[in-house]
Amino acid sequence: MPHAPAFPKEDFQPCALIPIYNHKDTIAATVHALRAHDLPVVIVDDGSDDATRAVLKALAASEPAVQLIRLPRNGGKGRALTAGLIAARDTGYTHALQIDADGQHDAGDVPRFLAEGRADPQALICGEPLFDDSVPRARLYGRYVTHVCVWLETLSFTLRDSMCGYRLYPLEATCAEIDRAPLPARMDFDTEVAVRLIWRGVPVRNLPTRVIYPENGLSHFRMLHDNLRISAMHTRLLLGMLPRAPILLWRKRRRAACAA
Repeated sequence: MPHAPAFPKEDFQPCALIPIYNHKDTIAATVHALRAHDLPVVIVDDGSDDATRAVLKALAASEPAVQLIRLPRNGGKGRALTAGLIAARDTGYTHALQIDADGQHDAGDVPRFLAEGRADPQALICGEPLFDDSVPRARLYGRYVTHVCVWLETLSFTLRDSMCGYRLYPLEATCAEIDRAPLPARMDFDTEVAVRLIWRGVPVRNLPTRVIYPENGLSHFRMLHDNLRISAMHTRLLLGMLPRAPILLWRKRRRAACAA
């Protein structure tokens, strides 16, 4: 069973990673909020419309620290993130802070994510959402089903929320997992990559962060198709957990012994 790669704590070169599909009205504010923290930005345009492409072109031209990657057609959030993670690694970054383009995530928490990453550069730093009243009830309740599935798939309560798209990836371990087996192309990406990194031995830190659902926000979550994909993903991951159960339980006992 592979383990997370080790590298010196001072070797910490993060960037922000934004997948985007037609969020032309919110992307500039998101980028400017990230640049306020001196964070370079990698944007992956997942086949957006002409209006969004024009906004992105202007952003990239005005911000030297913005790297724009264009995919020829819409392939899904997971495909865009996969392309962005590999590009960030190849550019020389050690970590990528995934954040949504629609203003859902609080860019004011960027320093907290980066501080956690510096403290434990091998770890996956996952946002633990603090929702307000804007969250749709169906989406909120559906998360609890995924929480239970993930706890079974990892035999652990380590990961408190696998669906939050605000997280800091250690790129060496994440790209090694991508190289080992492709990750899902769509909304099931966030959960599967987190589970597979835990299987790989990557530690997890959970960071509470405010998450909103903006009024008149554009969501690309397709209730029927994406829920079917997520159900199939959980079936696949539960089956994948079975041969890994002995080492997952051994790690759990070792952590308990270290904490004692």
